[in-house]
Amino acid sequence: MLTVDQLRKKILDQEIDTVVLAFTDMQGRLQGKLNHAQFFLDAILDEGAEGCNYLLAVDTEMNTPAGYAISSWEAGYGDMSFDMDLDTIRLMPHNPGQVMIQCDLVGHDGQPIPMSPRAMLRRQLDRAKDMGFTMLTGTELEFCVYNTSYEDAWDSDYRNLEPANEYNVDYNLLGSQRVEPLLREVRNAMYAAGLTVENAKGECNYGQHEIAFRYDDGMVTADNHVVYKLSSKQIAHNQGKSVTFMAKPNDREGSSCHIHMSLRGLDGELVFWDKEKGERTAVYDHFIAGVLKGMRELTIFYAPNINSYKRFVKGSFAPTAVAWGMDNRSCSVRLVGSGQSARMENRLPGGDVNPYLALSAMLASGLYGIEHQLELEPMMEGNAYESDAPVVPSTMREARDLLDGSQLARELFGDEVVDHYVHYADVELAAFEAAITDWELRRGFERL
Repeated sequence: MLTVDQLRKKILDQEIDTVVLAFTDMQGRLQGKLNHAQFFLDAILDEGAEGCNYLLAVDTEMNTPAGYAISSWEAGYGDMSFDMDLDTIRLMPHNPGQVMIQCDLVGHDGQPIPMSPRAMLRRQLDRAKDMGFTMLTGTELEFCVYNTSYEDAWDSDYRNLEPANEYNVDYNLLGSQRVEPLLREVRNAMYAAGLTVENAKGECNYGQHEIAFRYDDGMVTADNHVVYKLSSKQIAHNQGKSVTFMAKPNDREGSSCHIHMSLRGLDGELVFWDKEKGERTAVYDHFIAGVLKGMRELTIFYAPNINSYKRFVKGSFAPTAVAWGMDNRSCSVRLVGSGQSARMENRLPGGDVNPYLALSAMLASGLYGIEHQLELEPMMEGNAYESDAPVVPSTMREARDLLDGSQLARELFGDEVVDHYVHYADVELAAFEAAITDWELRRGFERL
């Protein structure tokens, strides 16, 4: 990361000509403005920048549906301010001469906009700090690579796309090497952008891969996640390819985003592990119990799209049971590691997840478990897919209703935030239910 003084020098030395101000919207996308570097120094750095508040009230197509309290014709579609986080100044090496600064969003009163994803996570991180904890986390994003460009995919209505691999390449070095020109450029670009890159590996779906990054502080991980997602799409586009982070782009295995999380004390001391006894602490058990308690009611924050729910299939390595187990991949919560590495893995989110929302939900419910000293249910033994454990919602409508009626969610996030994301789900459901799908045409065009 760069300091302000380092950025100023690079601009004056004409090494940097563009400063991107970016924020994350409800869908987990980076939105913002590309600013001329000299204008950034002369005006924006001191005076700030603004954008219309409808950007926190649009659907994926950037339509402005009615019904959001934050933004409407009645409210005048006013502005919100970009509050630059000057600890996030990073080079974007795949875009020469460019840096990015990630921003919080504040209203006319100077207060954070509560339903902004970054503000939601910051609120929970502050809550953890007040309880004496810091949060460490890592997100494991899977994606599918196609030799088809985004433009050609669009023109073909996303039919007959050419995957970068024609068979299952899970841990297959030949399969990874065939895609290495893309994977290598993404890894190196992200390293230069300030991420700690670990490795890349193939996955099960055709053309499916994962690049792993080292865990970090919660906000750093979420910021890195969205930068990586945007950048990998740009780099793929530059190579005439495309990548998708859809949870379920086809009938084969979906793309996950497993989230690993642990707590530390404010001085870095272990919280989840008792070194003398060589076992989990009560705090760890309470945290797990809280995450399990909130999982069904907060699923919208883990699975935010219609397509997200197509991934939850028995025996698919995507979880269906709300249960925990020791190194058990059939459970939604998998415990791994010991000592310094003791952590929980939430296997529910898919590649389409908004990391700020998912981390907020996971941390908020875990802290609730600690506050209320929730008792951890017995560990799941064996195949959770065939157990009698509660199951995650199978549709967005079910998840929407659970969130709307959740007293837990309203206690953790407030009515204003919950109502905002319930309406987000309503908008998506209305759009999907009005759409004429390929499935309907194939079944009914001739035969009905």
